Formats: sequence, C-alpha cells, structure tokens
Amino acid sequence: VSPGCRGAQGRLAYKLLHDLFANYSSALRPVEDTDRALNVTLQVTLSQIIDMDERNQVLTTYLWVRQTWLDAHLTWDKDEYGGIDSIRIPSSYVWRPDIILYNNADEHFGGSMETNVVLRSDGHIMWDSPAITKSSCKVDVSYFPFDGQRCRLTFGSWTHNGNQIDLRNQLDTGDLTDFVENVEWEMLGMPATRNVITYGCCSEPYPDVTYTLLLRRRASFYVFNLLLPCIMVSFLAPLGFYLPADSGEKVSLGVTVLLALTVFQLLVAESMPPSESVPLIGKYYIATMTMITASTALTIFIMNVHHCGPGARPVPPWARRLILHHMARLCCVYEVGESCKSPQRAPGGRAAVGDAGGPGESPGEGQAGTEERGCPWDHCLCHHDALLSNVGYIAGCFRRHRANQRRTGEWKKVAKVMDRFFMWVFFLMVFLMSVLVLGNAA
Repeated sequence: VSPGCRGAQGRLAYKLLHDLFANYSSALRPVEDTDRALNVTLQVTLSQIIDMDERNQVLTTYLWVRQTWLDAHLTWDKDEYGGIDSIRIPSSYVWRPDIILYNNADEHFGGSMETNVVLRSDGHIMWDSPAITKSSCKVDVSYFPFDGQRCRLTFGSWTHNGNQIDLRNQLDTGDLTDFVENVEWEMLGMPATRNVITYGCCSEPYPDVTYTLLLRRRASFYVFNLLLPCIMVSFLAPLGFYLPADSGEKVSLGVTVLLALTVFQLLVAESMPPSESVPLIGKYYIATMTMITASTALTIFIMNVHHCGPGARPVPPWARRLILHHMARLCCVYEVGESCKSPQRAPGGRAAVGDAGGPGESPGEGQAGTEERGCPWDHCLCHHDALLSNVGYIAGCFRRHRANQRRTGEWKKVAKVMDRFFMWVFFLMVFLMSVLVLGNAA
C-alpha cells in the first residue's frame, strides 16, 4: 500500500469516528427497542492467584475480563469508509455495561483499567480489560494443611435487571491457558454457571455469572515445617519414662516438649481465621499436648513411688502379683528390686557369736581365758549374757535394715515396671494419633 493510500485510510478513520459520535450519547443503553434486553457476554481469564488471606478470608486474583455486546447506534457501511471493518477507541467513548464483582472485598473498590474497546462495523463491541480483584471467600480450614477451597467470583450488573441486560457466560469454564502456577495453591478447575436471582429489594430478576475456583493447598511446606517437627517432638515425650528416676530430668523433658508444642500451635493459630472450625493439625497439637500433660503427671506419680523411703508400707500382694510378675515379664524388666550396692548378708549367728567369744568356743578354752584374766567361771556368766544381748540387738538392727532395703527395692521395681509400661503405651498412642491425622487428611 502506497503512503498516499495510508493517508487516505487515516482520514477515513477520522471521518468515521467523527460521524459515529456526532450525535452519540454513552449515557443510555444502546438498543433500538427499550423493551428488549441487551445481550452481554462475559468471559474471564485467570492469570494469577496473588494471595489467599485465610485469616481475613480474602482472595486476591489477577483477571482478564472480556465483555462483548451489540451497540445498535455504532454501525457503518465499511465500503463507504475504505473497507474499514473495525476501529479501536477509548472505552470511555462508548456505553459500557456496569458489570461488577458482587463479592468484592477491596476497600478501594478498584475496577477494571480504562483500556480501549474494539468496535466493529456491525456494532459489536469487545472490551478486554485486566483487573486485580479482592473477593471474599469462605475458607474452611478443617483439614489444614491438607485442605481444599472453593472460592467464587460472581459478576453481574449493579443497576440493570434481567429485563434490561441479559448477562451470559461465553464458555462453561474460565480460561486457564495463561495461568501462572501458584507456589501454595494448585488450580483444579474454574467452572462457570449462570444464575438468575430475585432479591428481596426488587421484584425483577438479576442474572449473574459465577466462576468457582477449585483450589487445593500444596501441603509440602507445612508438612516439613509444622507437622513433621510436631511428630518428632511428640515421640520424645514417651522417652521421659525411659530416663532413670535419679537423673532428675524426667519432669524437665516433659515440660520442655510441652512448651515446644505450644510454640508450634501459636504459629498455626496466627495464620488461621478465629472460627469454631479447628484445623486438623490444631487437633493433633491439642491431643499431643494433652498426652504430654498426662505423661508428665504420671511421671511425677511414678517418681513419688520410686522415692518411697524406709518407712513405706510393703508392696500389696495384688501389686506384687500384677506388677512385679505379669507386667514385669510383659515389659521385659527382669532385674531384681535390690541394688547392686546392697550390703552382703552377714555370717550366721553362731559364727558371729563364736568370733565374739561366745558359745562357739570350747568350755576349756573359755575357762582358761577367764582364769588367765583372773575371772572365775562363775562370775563371767553376767558378762556373757550382756554380750549375747548386744549381739542380738545388732542382728535385729541388721535384719530391720535389710527388710527396709528390700521394701524400698520392691517399690523401685514397681516404679521401673510402670515406667516401661507407660512408655510403650504412650509410644503406641503417638503412633496411632499420627496415623489418624494422615488418614483423615487422605
């Protein structure tokens, strides 16, 4: 095409624009018959999910909104204007349908950008405009971090009812061909539905087009940063029963694990909405903290049993039969209740008495010894009885000491068996809770 032809084409386009808008008003609905509804077709392309604010229940998205309609006052014969079939003009020049996002949650009510429209010779107008929208979305975090969300984008006319504007969706689904993948949310689909609703304020029907975003959370980040640390910390709690009672760290370990889980629970609570729906990971934290509280209380009770002094009562027969026999075999505790540092049994009474010069000596040797010391045999009987009395007192003290030591050893064995029993019970509880959480998530 020569430069002269291009210049002529430009003059014709200018003349066309002047002729079209000489007596045109963008304030009125562009229809020949005011009793007929104007058909408006809507198509939404989802470009990006910018943010999902679960606490405030607001979804921020970047959309491309395409609206097409027929303007009966903006038609021309393209042969009269050098074959010009379409022109691009600012959207403010023409009448535009007041299609807005019904569930808008933006405090500034930012709408679409003032982009150009494509006007064709038959009067069809196509208006493509990008928009960053903030929409309200009811967030259900019952299965966080393995949850999915259904967020709706409802578009409709704000002032025109269904008798004036007939709004329809161009396709049965939103366009996802240019969607930029989100690091936190996976897009499963975006079906579109047309609804006709009669509101309480008005008797006329109001059509709208609702796009439903089917989202699924990518749980890897939360599994590695919230769930796995909680499971590993939870498995430390039963090990408090395995610590020796004399170490003095049994209760400290339980309290430390409880504080660690409290910190993780606060991290989850900061990002979740304050609703009655408790997330799955929050339930796991509460159950684990309850279990750790119970294990710490049982540890205190078992330590009290372990440190029973010599004045404690003997182990009851039922406890000796149930704990020291059956549960000890079940928990593989075969040690006797006595410590390796317990004193050895003293020699027999006769040997002790014989060493002390008692009845174990022969009468002749005793008589010779007394005679050498100048003590007659008849006068030594009183000294002999006193010696026997002292030896009997010492033997009685020793027997009482051994009985107390045996009683203390039995109570220590009871505490050790209970420690091992509760250790395996709480290990099983942690395992079952972990499997239950993963099972519910699946």
